[in-house]
This record gives sequence, C-alpha cells and structure tokens, in this order.
Amino acid sequence: MELIGQTGASLATYTCEQVDRLIPDGQARAMRPVIERNLDEALARTVRCIDAVKMWKPGAFNYLHSSQYCQYLYYLANTIWRNERDAQNCTRLFLLNKALNGIDLFYEIEMPEIFFIGHSVGIVLAKATYGNYLVLYQNSTVGKNHGAAPVIGDGVVMYPNSAIIGRSRVGAGSVIAQGVGVINRDTPGDCLVFAGQGGDLVCKPATQPALEEYFRV
Repeated sequence: MELIGQTGASLATYTCEQVDRLIPDGQARAMRPVIERNLDEALARTVRCIDAVKMWKPGAFNYLHSSQYCQYLYYLANTIWRNERDAQNCTRLFLLNKALNGIDLFYEIEMPEIFFIGHSVGIVLAKATYGNYLVLYQNSTVGKNHGAAPVIGDGVVMYPNSAIIGRSRVGAGSVIAQGVGVINRDTPGDCLVFAGQGGDLVCKPATQPALEEYFRV
C-alpha cells in the first residue's frame, strides 16, 4: 500500500494534531498510541474500498483526497471501537470527521467493507443494515423512524438529497433518484426509484447494474 505524502508514523501524528487543534483538551499525546495500535487495520480497510472504486488509483491512499480521508477517519474510529471500546478517542475522531467533511457517521455504525462517498457534505447515517457496494452522495440520509431502521441491499446508490427512512427494505441494485424519500417503503431491487404521488414510489427497471459505473466488479 502506498501512503501518498505520508508514512504510517507521520499519518498518526497528522491525525492527532488535527484532533488537538479541533479539541484542545490536552489529550492528543495519550491518543497517539491508540491510533498507532489500530492504524494498520484501519488503513487496510480503507484501501480495500479504494481498490474497489474505479476512479481511484488502486493500492494508494491520499490524505489530501477528502473522500478517502473521510472514509479513513470512519474506519479508524470504528476499528478502535471494535478493538478497544475507547469511546472517548472514537468520539474525537467522529467529531473531526464531522468538522472536516460535514458527515454524521458515528463510529458504532457498521458500514460495509466496500462503499463510496462521492461528496460527503450533509450525509447523515443512522444505525441500519448496509449492503456492500453502497454509493452515497451529498445530503443523503439514512434514518430510523420510531426505532425501526432500514435494511439496504448490495449495490444501492443514493443520489443527492435522497433519504431512506424507517422500516424500508431497499432491494439490491436500487438507485434512489435525487430528492426522493423512501419512507417506510420497499423497493424491488435492480430499479430506478422516483417520487410518485402521495408519498408512493415509482420504480422502473434498471438497464444495467449501477455498481458497474462505480466499482471494479
């Protein structure tokens, strides 16, 4: 794996210094060994995504690429949470990601092994079931309704300002058009989803799998 412009040690330092500037509580030095213990695993998870995305150079992580760095911060926080249950430092990384990239992606949420963020600003993701090869664009929302969380299949695309809410079951290969809200509704999969009348959805068959546009499959 190539770390463009960084080494593992310098990336850990860079991340800690960013946290320290955002949250100047004097805890950055204590955070450093936590990051070091989990960095390799977090980077391996990040690069697994990078390798799968068509438009990205395989095997290379660029800390100045905002979408890649956004996913790195999520994977780092989630890896630390999985391995150490360190809520304090995970929260610092969550807040850093929120401040830098405008995304609300909590460290306890289990994102898929492979997903792609086109533009992170305004994305809000709840604890839901996420399928592999997920594509997210700006201002997309996944949320609960009265405690019920969506189940999202593989290869789902959420275009800008779209939402999947509540007890929705979104079938594999569904493409949610811009501005469409799937609220307590199901989609059959392999379809384009548009807004209909009275909150209903109009689902049209997809001519080809959307994931082929984004991923090396």
